Amino acid sequence: MRIRWTAKASSDLVRLHEHLRPVVPEAAARVVQQLARAPDSLFDHPRIGEKLHAYAPREVRRIIVGTCELRYDIADATIFILRLWHCRETRSIEADD
Repeated sequence: MRIRWTAKASSDLVRLHEHLRPVVPEAAARVVQQLARAPDSLFDHPRIGEKLHAYAPREVRRIIVGTCELRYDIADATIFILRLWHCRETRSIEADD
């Protein structure tokens, strides 16, 4: 099993850092590091996240990391990190495509 970050997920990480830095500068880097490390737990338990049936037949799941949501897709032997955002942000299903 390997983990791949999509371009959108990588830009989400940067966006979250930019959003948090002015509010809580000392925590911004810590939150981003926590989010960047979160997928490592999926190596041993890739299906630990809640399955999002709206994406069927894809196997899209989500995990909560602190105050953020991380969505990922399991395809063959690869876990694709799709998107992530703060739980207070409003997101639609289309945002994951």
